[in-house]
Amino acid sequence: MPSTSAAPDTIVITGGAQRVGLHCARRLAADGYRVLITCRRLRPEWEEQPLPAGIEAMLADFSSTAGIQQFIDQLRARAPRLRAIIHNASLWMDDSAGADALQQMFMVHMQAPYLINLQCSTLFVAGAPADIIHLGDDVTRKGSARHIGYCATKTGLEGLTRSFAASLAPAVKVNAITPALIMFNPEDDADYRARALAKSAMGIEPGPDVVYQSIRFLMDNPYITGSCLPLNGGRHLK
Repeated sequence: MPSTSAAPDTIVITGGAQRVGLHCARRLAADGYRVLITCRRLRPEWEEQPLPAGIEAMLADFSSTAGIQQFIDQLRARAPRLRAIIHNASLWMDDSAGADALQQMFMVHMQAPYLINLQCSTLFVAGAPADIIHLGDDVTRKGSARHIGYCATKTGLEGLTRSFAASLAPAVKVNAITPALIMFNPEDDADYRARALAKSAMGIEPGPDVVYQSIRFLMDNPYITGSCLPLNGGRHLK
């Protein structure tokens, strides 16, 4: 549960400005946490409909080491009482852009979590529950012929999970969640949706709350670290 002190415990969610990340931010804010979400730019709709109470946006550009470091410096300057860091920021690119695509995804999926974890672990309160959670992807289980760079960098994120778990134990638990289909995009047509649903044993579009539930499971369980929680509806059974 959040701290009952004047300053509530803070959860950082990278890439939390939309879809799954924003849903989890809303749920965690409703749980009583202060939630800091990162985004590359402020979204126009926030002018008419501000973010819910308890959620604050921080501008961050993870495309360069300098941008990552600027975010870290700003976060450390705020000196929040950290409860969790959730690395949700992600880029989905195919390999047509070549080395440039790989570099961009490496920065977001590996370089940013690596530097943030190294430099911000001191913001966790000694003796209090602390979690780092990496959002990976079920595609790493099989690989991908068309998204080699994406799969490779998400696999690297799983490696960071285990290494940071060993490095930061027992003070900070470090785990990953590897989701498959969570929610469709509005432009996804009926044929695509049917093919995607057929890939899992459960055959459903679960919606973003299953990610929130997985985050809460990892935060609330004191005896799990260095693990990857599959959230794939049984795709490995097909």
